[in-house]
Amino acid sequence: MTAPVALHRLKQVVQDFTRLADAHHGNEAAMLANGRLLLAGLVAQDDWLPDAFAVPNPARYTQYVLHCDPLERFSVVSFVWGPGQKTPVHDHMVWGLIGMLRGAETETHFTRGTGGALVPGETATLRPGMVGMVSPDIGDIHVVANAIADQPSISIHVYGANIGMVRRHVFDPASGAAKEFISGYSADFVPNLWSMPIAQA
Repeated sequence: MTAPVALHRLKQVVQDFTRLADAHHGNEAAMLANGRLLLAGLVAQDDWLPDAFAVPNPARYTQYVLHCDPLERFSVVSFVWGPGQKTPVHDHMVWGLIGMLRGAETETHFTRGTGGALVPGETATLRPGMVGMVSPDIGDIHVVANAIADQPSISIHVYGANIGMVRRHVFDPASGAAKEFISGYSADFVPNLWSMPIAQA
């Protein structure tokens, strides 16, 4: 894999999130407010994601880990959506930030209604440079889909844990019934942030 010159942008965000976790780990509001600005800066430019972490899978959306904090206080993930692909209704169990890098995706949040059924709220569309948020405190259940019918879309997510190992849930919206899952990741390697040519900003 050949690293793009601008991979230094990801390295900088990893370092910035590490400092943020050092200062505010356990303070969800501070992590979301400050982390949102960091992620917005990263997805403002689409010149840094290695091709190996932007490959769609024809069968389902893919989740590539780009970095996981050694203490698992946060992880950075690229989600690649093929045409027509979407998630089931699911939760995260931790705070999360969703930054749109390429293409567009729709996001619909759900709340509990009478009898435990899940009620969809408004659907928002994320476009490049935009950042959304989820957490158990502000709303953690949603469904996400590629908003473009004929090309892949890519979003960059930062979560308050090693998201590939978190025990989460998918839901039947009609009944609200939950089924536990662990997502894992779609590749067994991460970008090499520590050995690259010196890049110019």
